[in-house]
Amino acid sequence: MYYKNLTFILISVLLVSCKSEAQKKEAFKIQKTEIEWKKQLTEMQYYVLRQEGTERAFSSPLDKNYSPGVYACAACATPLFISEHKYNSGSGWPSFDREIKGNVAFSIDYNIGVARTEEHCATCGGHLGHVFNDGPRETTGKRHCINGAALKFIAKK
Repeated sequence: MYYKNLTFILISVLLVSCKSEAQKKEAFKIQKTEIEWKKQLTEMQYYVLRQEGTERAFSSPLDKNYSPGVYACAACATPLFISEHKYNSGSGWPSFDREIKGNVAFSIDYNIGVARTEEHCATCGGHLGHVFNDGPRETTGKRHCINGAALKFIAKK
């Protein structure tokens, strides 16, 4: 009886904690091979967008950019955020209090041992950053903390 219970518990734990790449991959409109992405993106863009990396805080010129315009995905040009929703969070990464609905996909990651809401471009699946609940209370209360390397700024004309 003891071994049956132990076997059941072990199998349950394995099933719950199993994280295969097949589970993580979603079907995005734009699909490319890793070789194609490497040809298109800079080394930093590839690291952030395709390998879910994080650029160094305060290293992106977009952190302090407050010109009117749209922030689009650096990989596929999908509009993701607008300048009117950008604010200085002091975190060292471009921060927005909301996304352009439908253009950002969300998932949960446990990469640092705790659950975080991860953001991806809904068109190509590129990793953007994470969203937290410590944003401006007078608007949405959200802080979309986004890697500048994942973004391309398109100035308003």
